[in-house]
Amino acid sequence: STSTAAPTHTTTTTTPSTTSLQTNTITETTSIVYTKTTTTITRPPEGSTIPISVTTSRVMETSPTPEATTLGSPLTSVKTTPVFTLTSGIIETTSTGTFNGSTVPLPTSTSFTIHSGTTSLEPTSSAVTSFPVLPTTSGTTPTQSFTTTSGTTSTRSTTTPVTTITSSPVSTSTSEPSTVSSTTGDSWWICNCTKAICIEDDKVKVIPVICNPPPKPTCTNGLAPVQVMDADGCCWHWECDCFCTGWGDPHYKTFDGLYYSYQGNCTYVLVEEINKSVDNFGVYIDNYHCDVHDAVSCPRTLIVRHETQEVRIAVVKPNSVKVEVTVNQQAVALPYKKFGLSVYESGINQVVDIPELKMNVTFNGLSFSIRMPYSLFGNNTQGQCGTCNNNTADDCMLPNGNIAENCETMADHWQVVDPSKPQCSPGIIPTKGPSTTTGQPCKESSICQLLLGSVFEKCHKSVDPEKFYRACVFDSCTLPQLDLECSSLQIYAAICADQGVCLDWRSHTNGVCSYTCPAHKEYRACGPIKEITCKSSPEQQNQTETKQVEGCFCPNGTMLYDAGVDVCVKTCGCVGLDNVPREFGEEFTVDCKDCICLEGGKGIVCEAHKCAEQNKISCDGEGLYQVTVVNSEDPCCPITSCKCNTSLCTTKPPKCNLGFEVYSHIPSGQCCPVYQCVSKRVCVHQNAEFLPNSSVFVDKCQNCFCTNEVNVTTQLNVISCEHVPCDTYCEPGYERQPVTGECCGKCVQTKCVIHTPESSVLILSPGEFKNDPYNNCTLYSCVSIRDQLISSTSEITCPAFNEESCKPGTVTFLPNGCCKTCTPLDSPTPCSVREREDFIVYQGCYSQTRVDLTECEGTCGTFSLYSAEANSLEHSCSCCREEKTSVREVDLKCPNGHSITHKYVYVESCSCQDTECEISKSRESRSSEEDDRESALKRIKRAISLTSK
Repeated sequence: STSTAAPTHTTTTTTPSTTSLQTNTITETTSIVYTKTTTTITRPPEGSTIPISVTTSRVMETSPTPEATTLGSPLTSVKTTPVFTLTSGIIETTSTGTFNGSTVPLPTSTSFTIHSGTTSLEPTSSAVTSFPVLPTTSGTTPTQSFTTTSGTTSTRSTTTPVTTITSSPVSTSTSEPSTVSSTTGDSWWICNCTKAICIEDDKVKVIPVICNPPPKPTCTNGLAPVQVMDADGCCWHWECDCFCTGWGDPHYKTFDGLYYSYQGNCTYVLVEEINKSVDNFGVYIDNYHCDVHDAVSCPRTLIVRHETQEVRIAVVKPNSVKVEVTVNQQAVALPYKKFGLSVYESGINQVVDIPELKMNVTFNGLSFSIRMPYSLFGNNTQGQCGTCNNNTADDCMLPNGNIAENCETMADHWQVVDPSKPQCSPGIIPTKGPSTTTGQPCKESSICQLLLGSVFEKCHKSVDPEKFYRACVFDSCTLPQLDLECSSLQIYAAICADQGVCLDWRSHTNGVCSYTCPAHKEYRACGPIKEITCKSSPEQQNQTETKQVEGCFCPNGTMLYDAGVDVCVKTCGCVGLDNVPREFGEEFTVDCKDCICLEGGKGIVCEAHKCAEQNKISCDGEGLYQVTVVNSEDPCCPITSCKCNTSLCTTKPPKCNLGFEVYSHIPSGQCCPVYQCVSKRVCVHQNAEFLPNSSVFVDKCQNCFCTNEVNVTTQLNVISCEHVPCDTYCEPGYERQPVTGECCGKCVQTKCVIHTPESSVLILSPGEFKNDPYNNCTLYSCVSIRDQLISSTSEITCPAFNEESCKPGTVTFLPNGCCKTCTPLDSPTPCSVREREDFIVYQGCYSQTRVDLTECEGTCGTFSLYSAEANSLEHSCSCCREEKTSVREVDLKCPNGHSITHKYVYVESCSCQDTECEISKSRESRSSEEDDRESALKRIKRAISLTSK
């Protein structure tokens, strides 16, 4: 055929691609993958030296096959028959292949384009394809695979299928046709996932990459592995993300899922690179003792360093989710984005995202998490989060590379220098690891049981709750008053949501773990990671996010205006600095500017507010001056008016007397007032004013009150008084006497009031003695000491009396009316010691109790004999006198309150002793002795009265 255009021969071949299996049994969803390879050959005009240009592209299509089937023999052959036409169009081919003994149609098509120039399509340009076909698991993944610590990495087959193109000479291109001269054996990528090999001068072998699926690995951190594309973008493989988290007081799970608790209160390395590939990169945690009664710690500040920036997310209030964000020690507003780092809010979390490193760090005051890709950080992390290699054996690695006995010991070695914590010294090895047990058995909080119950049951298959339950029990027993157990439930729910299982758990805690949102938002347990806003692009609004997060979101029917503007709007209009939503076209005034909300552009357009013209006024007159005031109708346009200032007035208000007040009034049109003193219609007493009908105190003896009656002379109200009534009765022994400050005097006791056992009452004046009316041996007395009346009672003790020794009819009472006496019989009484108890009084001082006293008593012989020698009567007399005595001491109490020691003679024995017989003297002595006894008795009575005091 002839044509005016150079022909371009495009061959499209559909190639089934499958996975090589060790056995013919597949337990996953299987499918047949068709690989469509398009090769474009551009032939130059005849006679031209321009080489042939070849462009190849490839498309893979998947056809599902039954699940969990046992395969027979693979597809062994495919036959393709091209049909050529002489003009531009599509070359249709039909390919068939045999699979399990059945014929499977494989639709293919070959197209070509005729370019300028005259040429013909030679038979040597036809494409010949031959390849084996095998079944594959769902997804396009490599065949031969090997297991590593990060998951499963693929290998690829480049042997089949092979498309051989015969031409001479040949050039290839992976995008736009370009001229490349090649020699035999050279290879190159002519497009994504397609390799070309120069076989000889006129032949090129095109080899598409065939991906085979690797087995799905198990991640030691309990999370699901993720699919990661290979560097060439053709196949994918499994990897276990590096995921470290911490919560509570605090508890850690390393990148590889090792759980431990550590109560240090310094600043520590969570993660740094072992071999530094990123400038100034690391994540750090600042812990503090969150309870003064126990050495347990809580996270206070999370620090992320990346190149020139240091992000700090610090807790504002202890044990809360309220935080503040600073970058390089300067507070920033969220969302923040600069130098390849962004910080934004996601639910209750603050997220630091570094897209270049494909990592993010979250912190909410109670817990943190760090997610990093294994492809960039595998086997290259160190710190309290351990080494990310899907192997927990080396997670407790020290800075020197050694492995510690446990991670609690390891954690202390990762201190960093923090000027705010001088007590922390990096490098000091602790003598003993911190305790992570509660000591005594404790009944855990019922909140912790929720982790194992039906509330979180949906997540148990995705994330094991055991370590979070242990942490919850520890927190509830160690710090029950802080409700830290909620952090274990919170972080577990967050990890579940990350794995695609979102749970509403806070409503089951009876308010213990409740979360309070601002008034304009509502709490949701399952909300979007990034909330859609009015400023979101259409792609973001249509994007479907499988993962969810808890937090405060705009109510249904409203939308967040912008990520940095926390205002919920019903319609997307404008929001200014006043945070008030405006609709498009709405006109409003703010900050004395007339604004309008417009769609597009900057949104709000403002111009200076225009005020109406005012008439000029003049403020003449005393005390008047011009002033500008706020217009209540239009605050942006002040009004000029006249104002009165009385301090400019020359007339001063008069000083009025008590009971009068200044009355002033301003005449119309004037500023300065006119004054006069007018009565207040009150009573005045002792420089005080009293309202009508109120009490007025004049003195205690009068009841006074202010009346409504006005004294015409004084123009003051009259005070009316009446004397207070008095009661003149006083109890017996009391007399009414005038008392200063009392109107009716006061009943004052002037006599002693004594109540006898026979219920009679005796009234005694001070210094008066009186016998009991019914018992003369009881004596009552009254004394006044320092204006204090004191009554006393004394009992008279009588000497021994034997009435049988008395002459009949001679028994009588002594003057005291208590003791008996008589005339004794003639028979003498032998001389002996008589004992008695009595008080001792000496110089006004007296004994407090009765003391033992003795005396000699009895009759001795007395006679007279005539003496011839003396020619007179001789008298022989003997007296009953002391024979043996001793000196004793007794304490005496004196009226002045002091005590003295008094010595007295105690008679041990008596006998009759000779003495001179002087009868007259004896009688006088006897009379004197009786007087002394009476005097002593009176002194004893006084002493008794003092004793009563």
